[in-house]
Amino acid sequence: MRYLGILLLGVLLGGGAAIFFLGAPRARSAPGVPVKAPDQGEDPGGTVVITLQQGFVDAVLATTFSGLDAPTFHFSQSYNRQGYMRPAMFQGGCTNSITLLPEGSGVKTSVQFHGGNISAPMAFVGSYNLLGNCIQFKGWAQTNIQLSFDQAQQTVYGHVNVDGVNLEGVSPVANNFVTVFVQTAINQRVNPLVLVGERQLSLLVPVKASNGAVKARVKDVRAEILDGSLKLHVTYEFTSVRGQMQG
Repeated sequence: MRYLGILLLGVLLGGGAAIFFLGAPRARSAPGVPVKAPDQGEDPGGTVVITLQQGFVDAVLATTFSGLDAPTFHFSQSYNRQGYMRPAMFQGGCTNSITLLPEGSGVKTSVQFHGGNISAPMAFVGSYNLLGNCIQFKGWAQTNIQLSFDQAQQTVYGHVNVDGVNLEGVSPVANNFVTVFVQTAINQRVNPLVLVGERQLSLLVPVKASNGAVKARVKDVRAEILDGSLKLHVTYEFTSVRGQMQG
């Protein structure tokens, strides 16, 4: 009982100290405005629907892990983006990094569309310097993705929110520090995700006979999240551009 009491006290103190030194793991604010579901009835005029199937997203992730370097997020500066100081003793020679894995801890890194939500389990390994001790850890994080649209940037973003972190082989006291570290790394280094950028959304329809073109600019984006697919309802506003055609 005495050992259990000391262990519980260490866990509580560890959690408080982790937040004191590293700050609460707050995510960056998402650019633009949240993407809502489509209104009932037909889409407004000038709307196109972009569909992302689950298989397409799986293929992109598979190619990322097989053909590129594994996504790695480092924390090496003395201050994080929230302004919280990280003491020098936390930096040392440890890499203070997290690397995403295609699979690990019984979990496959993926993006899943289901039940009106976008979830993204992430398997990872990493290292963290705690009081001069380099802690090697692995585990997985359960996250969800919220969509937003920035009209000025003509970009649809994904914002990753961490629902929970599951670590393997980390002591109860160190667990709190590593959990906050993982949450902060995902919140601050992954966000925001550019899902569809201006180059993909922009439209310019040449009208040679009229010596001009019709330019389309996105004014609204709605999202329909189905089981196995994501449908973006993109509504455009149109303007004429004169004198842009040559020969």
